[in-house]
Amino acid sequence: MDTSWIDLPTSHPKYIDGCMQFIEFAKQDLVLGKIRCPCKNCKVDKWFPINEVERHILFKGFYKSYKNWIFHGKGDMAQRMFESDGGSTSEGFPGNQSGFIGRDNMGGLLRSAFSVNMPPNCQTFEAQEDDEWIEETVTYETDVEYDDSTIEEDATHKKLLEASEEILYEGCINFSKLSFLLHLFHLKCMNHWSIESFNMLLKLILDAFPQILDFPSSYYYSKKMIKELGLGYEKIDACPNNCMLYWGEFLEKDKCHVCGTSRWKRTKGMSGDVSDGDTNTLKRSVPAKVMRYFPLIPRLKRIYMSSETAEEMRWHDTERLGEHDKKILRHPSDALAWKAFDERHSDFALDPRSVRLGLASDGFNPYRLMNTSYSTWPVMLIPYKLPPWLCMKPSSFILSTLIPGKTSLGIDIDVYLQPLVHELKLLWTGVEAFDAFGREKFNLRAVFLWTINDFPAYSMLSGLSTKGYNACPVCIDFTPSDRFGSKICYCMYRKWLPADHPYRAQGSMFCEKFGTNEWGEAPSRPSGTDILREQEKVEL
Repeated sequence: MDTSWIDLPTSHPKYIDGCMQFIEFAKQDLVLGKIRCPCKNCKVDKWFPINEVERHILFKGFYKSYKNWIFHGKGDMAQRMFESDGGSTSEGFPGNQSGFIGRDNMGGLLRSAFSVNMPPNCQTFEAQEDDEWIEETVTYETDVEYDDSTIEEDATHKKLLEASEEILYEGCINFSKLSFLLHLFHLKCMNHWSIESFNMLLKLILDAFPQILDFPSSYYYSKKMIKELGLGYEKIDACPNNCMLYWGEFLEKDKCHVCGTSRWKRTKGMSGDVSDGDTNTLKRSVPAKVMRYFPLIPRLKRIYMSSETAEEMRWHDTERLGEHDKKILRHPSDALAWKAFDERHSDFALDPRSVRLGLASDGFNPYRLMNTSYSTWPVMLIPYKLPPWLCMKPSSFILSTLIPGKTSLGIDIDVYLQPLVHELKLLWTGVEAFDAFGREKFNLRAVFLWTINDFPAYSMLSGLSTKGYNACPVCIDFTPSDRFGSKICYCMYRKWLPADHPYRAQGSMFCEKFGTNEWGEAPSRPSGTDILREQEKVEL
């Protein structure tokens, strides 16, 4: 069969016809309704339903090295390979007598979570003139050590791998013990189940299906089993008045060096008196305020531990618009700010794996009760290197910090960003990471480019007050404002209109205190030098 169409672009008519011919050819020998997927990402290593494989090869491209379709059609060589190698399988295919396939790529998940990316030895087959297939073992020679895990990580990986290969019950072909538990946790998060409701569901499942053996019976034991898959966070004590973090050189301090407030909650003693925590009761004291910080560096490394996400992080480079499409803006990489940064820091832009981040933050009430003054400020980081359809998808965001606070008091968010700033300084120089797509170690660098926020949150992120008489970030000290009753109003805003705009001469139509017609010019935005000069006037 002619396979020359494989090298053609995916939009070529002959390529599309060739894909349809392959699908018809592969339908001759399905295994439990599935076939190996020969797209350029799966590389004949994953099993999917026939319609899913059709979508993969049409939109992702055909694996160019796979032109002898030995794993498809009648007389599938795959089964012979399984019999000859003692039952070793690729993702999604059963290597045991139970017929377990699994709908989820648990092996890939664990490899990404624990950075187990050693290229496996695989079997290749070469055709001879007598149509007999000669099996030849091919090994990948490299000087790069792909497995950086510790002894503890190896033990955890082995334990979770066993759970991912353990069937849920006899005859189940869709779920393993680990995958079913992860699906339950996903439903809990998506539907806001309480811990009690989760425990009740587990009890019902185990009562209704007694054939499910050795399965966690509560939320506590379930979380204990899967917690190693995720990335943890750090609890950092904070001053109740948002003055400082008990972090770094202030880690062992008991009182705020700014306002003198105790680090600890006031607790009642045995005699009923109230006292602050002291050096004798530090271990038993409860901190007055705690911030949750989610370290950035291990999360960026995790992105590159998966070959799929590592490839998607190159999208801005491989799919960048040409010179004739300069006026089209479809991705942050097409913006002038991105290009200006590349020109100024060419060494950073040289490696397409360097990460550019945006920061978004706003307060919300986690308890959904509008009559409470409690709020939480999540700080989210957005990796702008992903494709447009993933770049602003909430599931692609990186949670950086959870800041507790009260809406009525506001939050000095710059205090809580100190750990993040520290990591960003390290990432500007670079940290060693592993690229699963390129199968090599590299110097991972990152930079913070933009913020996403409303005007009140702008105050928290910039340090410039957005309240009072001088709230405008452009006019600053020359903000045209006046008090009307209990409110401060900002006038003379027509100066930003074009000089010949009719509104400038229609003062009677606008309620302004400073004259009727507006012929003034809009002020110029302060430069970075101007802002730095103003900051130097601040006395700490």
